[in-house]
Amino acid sequence: MEKRQSGPGTSLVAERPRRRRRRLLRRVLVVSVTGTAAVGGALMLLPKETPHRAGLPAAGPRAQAPAVVTAGVPAALPDLTRLIGDRERHLRTHPRDARAWAVLGTAYLERGRRTADAANYPRAERALRESLDVKGAKNVEALEGLAALANTRRDFEVARDWGEQAQKLAPKRWTTYGVLIDAYTGLGDYKASRGALDKLLALHTKGAARPAVMARASAVYRDRGWREDAAAQLADAAAAARTPAEQADYLARAGQLAWERGDREDALRHFRAALRVDPGQRAAAAGQGRVLAALGRTSEALTAYRAALAERPCPEYALELGELYESLGREEEAKAQYDLVRDRAARDEADGVDEELLLGRFEADHGDREEAVERLRDEWGMQPGIEVADALGWALHRVGEDEEALEFARIATDKDKGGGVRSALYSFHLGMIEGELELTAPARRHLQEALRINPYFSPLRVPVARAALARLGEPPKEDPPES
Repeated sequence: MEKRQSGPGTSLVAERPRRRRRRLLRRVLVVSVTGTAAVGGALMLLPKETPHRAGLPAAGPRAQAPAVVTAGVPAALPDLTRLIGDRERHLRTHPRDARAWAVLGTAYLERGRRTADAANYPRAERALRESLDVKGAKNVEALEGLAALANTRRDFEVARDWGEQAQKLAPKRWTTYGVLIDAYTGLGDYKASRGALDKLLALHTKGAARPAVMARASAVYRDRGWREDAAAQLADAAAAARTPAEQADYLARAGQLAWERGDREDALRHFRAALRVDPGQRAAAAGQGRVLAALGRTSEALTAYRAALAERPCPEYALELGELYESLGREEEAKAQYDLVRDRAARDEADGVDEELLLGRFEADHGDREEAVERLRDEWGMQPGIEVADALGWALHRVGEDEEALEFARIATDKDKGGGVRSALYSFHLGMIEGELELTAPARRHLQEALRINPYFSPLRVPVARAALARLGEPPKEDPPES
């Protein structure tokens, strides 16, 4: 699909054949030095200030805004709303305030992430570009912000370039390493991602920033397959969090880690704790739906998913809910969710978000398989991370290209190529492809591994894995060796 950009901050219109040109255009904007910057995941500017501590009286918008932005941590939606309104009013009378533009752009980005409303991203881009125009090329806040915006849009090459520019200007600024870790991971450069984490940890960040650094470390450890280390970092981060929104974010991530290892009760405990602390934590609501479905509490699971989608209508949640409906034989309701996946993804792409990975996965299992391969080949050419390798391998399997599919499925699970994450889905895909190629022993081993990692990983795929194992049968009994 082509994505055409007519000018700074304008919407991107989807048209596939010219997608590479869109990427090239954005790279030119990066290296031209008057581009955009967007801080992803959290508001992270000016480390001098201290974030508001939970339990203390809330400050007014003017006092609270710098604290939220400085912290480098997730922000509550009401705080973001106040912050945006305050900065917009301020900039009407102080249009040359570069820092205020950077803060506004960052707040738009975080609001877009919190609400899954990608219409915030062009606004974030315009504000961040304005900050760069006012202050010039040495505007670290704007550069870092644009890197995070690019990460959120899944444009990791651009994110890397903005982030590296920011790092050169301020090598001791911890928040820059966070966006670089995300960019390197998305590009499949796991060595660089680990190097960025090492540099981040070497800064010995303390105080309000420390929990966010631990959460960053947890994500890298998870990708390396170090589950216990990842869980320990998140537990410490949640305990040290300074605001309810921050604590809820880390609890939701801890719940996801527990879910990935198949611990339903622990996952549910973390997701519920996150929602008690911050009822607007929609990732926790969707996670709760996931776990409740695995526990057989279907009505509660559907309610949780609907609540998550009502507040944050992102296509990933719609896809999960659609597959749950399909597993229950409720085909019409599943189709409605699948239609929503396409609709929401199209809206996001119009606002500059790269949804090729999501749409490739969706089409491979629920739509046009040939289109899935086309999308994912294009994505692999630009962003060769293990998520894309797994999805492309599966799409190739779905169109009968199993020899090539096996190559990509092995990349996704090869520790030497970055595939250290223990994923039931990746092991399932690899095992099914091997089974089709009559590689019986490895197919059996990888399907068993998928069910060991998480016996409940998907309401649609777990029965398929069990049926495939039954067809493969037990391994042959060998005669004992002669003495």
